[in-house]
Amino acid sequence: MLEEGKIFIGASRNPDDSINKPEYLDLKFGNRHGLVTGATGTGKTVTLQVLAEGFSRAGVPVFAADIKGDLSGIAAKGEAKDFLTKRAEQIGFADYEFDQFPVIFWDLFGQKGHRVRTTVAEMGPLLLARLMDASEPQEGVINIAFKIADQAGLPLLDLKDFTSLLNYMGENASELSNQYGLISKASVGSIQRALLVLEQQGAEHFFGEPALKITDIMRTSNNGYGQISVLAADKLMMNPRLYATFLLWLLSELFEELPEVGDPEKPKLVFFFDEAHLLFNDAPKVLVERVEQVVRLIRSKGVGVYFVTQNPLDVPETVLAQLGNRAQHALRAYSPREQKAVKTAADTFRPNPAFDCATVITNLGTGEALVSTLEAKGAPSIVERTLIRPPSGRVGPLTDAERQQVMDRSPVLGVYDEDVDRESAFEMLAARAKKAAEADAAKRAQEEAAQEQPGSTNSGWTIPGFGGDDDGKQGRGQSRGRASGYQRETVMEAAMKSVARTVATQVGRALVRGILGSLKR
Repeated sequence: MLEEGKIFIGASRNPDDSINKPEYLDLKFGNRHGLVTGATGTGKTVTLQVLAEGFSRAGVPVFAADIKGDLSGIAAKGEAKDFLTKRAEQIGFADYEFDQFPVIFWDLFGQKGHRVRTTVAEMGPLLLARLMDASEPQEGVINIAFKIADQAGLPLLDLKDFTSLLNYMGENASELSNQYGLISKASVGSIQRALLVLEQQGAEHFFGEPALKITDIMRTSNNGYGQISVLAADKLMMNPRLYATFLLWLLSELFEELPEVGDPEKPKLVFFFDEAHLLFNDAPKVLVERVEQVVRLIRSKGVGVYFVTQNPLDVPETVLAQLGNRAQHALRAYSPREQKAVKTAADTFRPNPAFDCATVITNLGTGEALVSTLEAKGAPSIVERTLIRPPSGRVGPLTDAERQQVMDRSPVLGVYDEDVDRESAFEMLAARAKKAAEADAAKRAQEEAAQEQPGSTNSGWTIPGFGGDDDGKQGRGQSRGRASGYQRETVMEAAMKSVARTVATQVGRALVRGILGSLKR
């Protein structure tokens, strides 16, 4: 039942429960995106595993988030179990064999996989604002911060770089507002508080270097299988906004970095976005538009995006309309919203005259789904009630020891596991501030030395008890003259002094980094 150029999904059933025909996903339409939906416990994770195995076997790299840890078993060879062999017999799958697949484990926290990071600059102001749930005024300040950093040549790599820049902006808000527009100290303070919350939630692990290279999630193994990148997301899900923002950032990076390839014979990469509703919950319009744009255009880069979620209503209609390959597991219809979801799901399929979709959706068993994929000329196939084939890899999680063994032979071992803290905005601002402070101190010392030279004139300061009334008047006049001749410090001088105050407790460490580090950009 395995065919070249196609992924075997399962077998469809006739109304009398007899097997009808095998159901496939054509690889040349694999970049047309897809949707896997269904209530908890209906078999979505197994369907995701079956698709991931099929793409990998065809030499297509896969990236998938592992919410519960169950997907990690794909790295181990499957084991004969009654429910697996029974399903294979039920659908007439005579070619069923167990197999294991090449896996790279990733983890933002570096505990269950290789560290995965990006820089603040690569994240960009839009996604950073989303991550902090910033208001419109706060988003404006974030955009200004990126503008200042760009003009001043200050690399924003980690959160301390961004925090240093915000400190400067807050203390020099009046001067900067004249050049960049209104910078509210209240908005700066709110952003700083949001950054503190992010740090407490572990977001500082995500920002820094070495940043993830897209090529490292687009690998193939020595046997020609596509590498399956599995993101450990059980801990990450404790901060849903960070989870959703990270995956959207990764999609955006793929969109911006990959070249146009049109419609290839098979995808260059397939991306599974589990718990997809987190991406769209309370998302501002501009962000939803960004997702729609990326999904619409990224297919021409050879990337297929598959959303996995409980309810089809979780995905906006503008995005839903672009998902051509679909597997709909059972839905419940106890509430008005659930009833609407059933109707929406049924209406999106090409009808099958043999049954009523809306009725069948509520009666599907575990591991059973309504399946429709793109076929000739990219048209959706007639929906079929399908028994999903059993996976070839293990169903269930790896043990900690097994996971470590996979990581020990990983092709990216040692590449991302250690932090790199090169010279960036924090260190550069600290060094400039120290230099400016030393120059100011030297100038003052010269002035004091000049005043102490024999025969020097009074600088304008008088000592009570010396000199007559004329001397006193002259002293007062000189004092006024000195004040009127005082030049206001420039914005840069103010910046330097501001940063000096901000990072005073860390200057020693900054100087060491400044000497040993190198500025790449």
